Amino acid sequence: MIAEIQKRPFARPLLWWITGILLQTCLPCRTAAALLLPAFLFVISSVAVSYFGKPLALCYSTRWVWGMLCALLVISLSVAVTEYVERRIPSTGEPAGLMPAASRSQQRLTESVDRLRLMDTEKSVFAALTIGYRKAMPREMREHFAVSGVSHILSVSGFHVAIVCGFLGLLLGFLPHGNALHWLTFLLQIGLLWGYVLVTGLAAASVRSALMLSFYLAGRAVRQTADAYNTLAAAAFCMLAYNPFYLFDIGFQLSYISVWFILYLQPVLQRLISVRNPLLAQPWSWITVTLAAQTGTAFLCLHYFGYFSLVFLFANVPVMLYSVLLIPAGLLWLLLPDGMPGYALLQLAVEKLTCYTVDTVDLFGSLSGAAYPLRFDTVSLSAGYAMLFLALLYLSNRRPRILLASLSALLFLLLYSLATTQ
Repeated sequence: MIAEIQKRPFARPLLWWITGILLQTCLPCRTAAALLLPAFLFVISSVAVSYFGKPLALCYSTRWVWGMLCALLVISLSVAVTEYVERRIPSTGEPAGLMPAASRSQQRLTESVDRLRLMDTEKSVFAALTIGYRKAMPREMREHFAVSGVSHILSVSGFHVAIVCGFLGLLLGFLPHGNALHWLTFLLQIGLLWGYVLVTGLAAASVRSALMLSFYLAGRAVRQTADAYNTLAAAAFCMLAYNPFYLFDIGFQLSYISVWFILYLQPVLQRLISVRNPLLAQPWSWITVTLAAQTGTAFLCLHYFGYFSLVFLFANVPVMLYSVLLIPAGLLWLLLPDGMPGYALLQLAVEKLTCYTVDTVDLFGSLSGAAYPLRFDTVSLSAGYAMLFLALLYLSNRRPRILLASLSALLFLLLYSLATTQ
């Protein structure tokens, strides 16, 4: 585990930064912590220099001291930034920064949705799928999406941004591949990608995905490969450095934990069954991605929403298929002016795909027993993830004591659930 973290330089600063955020928000340290930690750094460095009798830079055996100093420095900076952002949050709860501009852009795009020949419920689903506007969606439809296990489709997330990025790459792929045009294509793709994230409300999940794709595209532009876990940690660090309170955003938590489980668990699931038929390989890939993401987010969904979908695997495949076609077609329809050649045909395709999506969600969401009601509190959530991560750690190194710890966490979770439900 330590060796894996050492190969990814953003992992340790991210852990230290999160520690500082939790210190500032959970403990009454406030300004005192921001002042005491730098003083503590100075004391430790002074004692270490006097103990070894020479500068720390010349002592290779004291590299742990430098590591501790760096950790305390990052934690101290995180505490200070968290307190600064906390004091800047308006008491009225009004959005700050780019959020007002993003909301206005999103509102302007929703005005075009009324041109669709659909019912109001279907229009609200289309607006949520394409630009993340969910205010007009009826509560019953939201519940159907949640019960079906496809509520992640409603919020602009990594799935949406990846589709848009792939569509942009397909459009820009027809440009010549010279050196200057190579960088022009890169800048256009990055600019259009972040433009989409801006007009869809700057949701935490979409910002995460845009950051990761930006790092990936930048690496490809300079002919370098990037480690997916390090890119994930770098994106999280950048977001939390800008706004530490992203850590408590539901979309942030669900997005990062689902991506981590997809990166770690999906290749394992993919290897369980070797699918060589190209017509079946892509659906099998979607199934394994869904299983990996659902495994990682199941406990969080029980904590926040209070039930677990039993039909998510059956509902996700058709809904994802429709969304892959609907999102780029819908965005293109929103951006094109009325009356252009092919506009009516594109509108018809958008309307049909929206109807298919709504019908599928209604079908699975209205099934009896489609979701199991169960709510996790903080203790159950912690025990559940402890059991899950210990089980994954056991699968990688096969140590009996780790298996025993995982089973102990599972036993505690079961006993605690029985005690709290009585």
